[in-house]
Amino acid sequence: MENAGTKKYSQLKEIWQRLTKNRLAVVGIVILALLLVCAVFANLVAPYTYAEQDLMATLQGPSSAHWFGTDNFGRDIFSRVIYGSRVSLFVGFIAVGISLLGGGFLGAMAGYYGKHVDNIIMRLMDAVLSIPPILLAIAIVAALGPGLMNLMIATGISGLPGYARLVRASILSIKDQEYAEAARAVGTRNSEIIFRHILPNCMAPILVQATFGVATSILTVAGLSFIGLGLQPPTPEWGAMLSTGRDYLRQYPHICIFPGLAIAMTIFSLNVLGDGLRDALDPKLRN
Repeated sequence: MENAGTKKYSQLKEIWQRLTKNRLAVVGIVILALLLVCAVFANLVAPYTYAEQDLMATLQGPSSAHWFGTDNFGRDIFSRVIYGSRVSLFVGFIAVGISLLGGGFLGAMAGYYGKHVDNIIMRLMDAVLSIPPILLAIAIVAALGPGLMNLMIATGISGLPGYARLVRASILSIKDQEYAEAARAVGTRNSEIIFRHILPNCMAPILVQATFGVATSILTVAGLSFIGLGLQPPTPEWGAMLSTGRDYLRQYPHICIFPGLAIAMTIFSLNVLGDGLRDALDPKLRN
């Protein structure tokens, strides 16, 4: 047990070393860490509450009192961006969790059992995949109504097929390996073989896909909020803030610039981190 633990630790250390050699990935980690700190400690970081209004200071540009300026209700944009990071990251991670659990389970069943189970599950996933993810999310939110939970469900369901296909492909490539055959030979249950022996060896591509999936989910949530199907005012959400600011884009562009930069920085950090993880976890690149 000690040797196995030491080996696992050395592998993780090696992966971390390769990841930190990628400068863009390190930049992504730093940006994402700052965003997570802001999201968790928004009450301490933000100088104002997200709903606090000052009708005597509406539509002001960036200043020492309001670093990112104020919106049409006199609310501090910096504070709303900080609180918005909590909403966007929370919805993004939970939506990916829904996609990963649901899609991973379906993909594992399809890849391991094959035949009729595979055909039924993958034809269902093909049907879902034929609908553009944003359109599917719009349809689900329109049916269920706007709200935080419905937003996460819609975004999660729209991402199911990608994880199902990825997990299925990974399991097909390793389910006939010696350790899986040995587990079957000693009478190990199929569920234990899948979740204890096979899935842990599929985690590298799944982890990379999940990193990119968080970025996609945040963009989907921002898009839904932009068209009015996301979180409702006064809850701060970056897409909704962009939607509000477009009416003032010519005269007061700061209302759109800073939420837009927050979205761009978040997507950038997740994408470069995903690229770095893909390179670090690729066995072909190991010395």
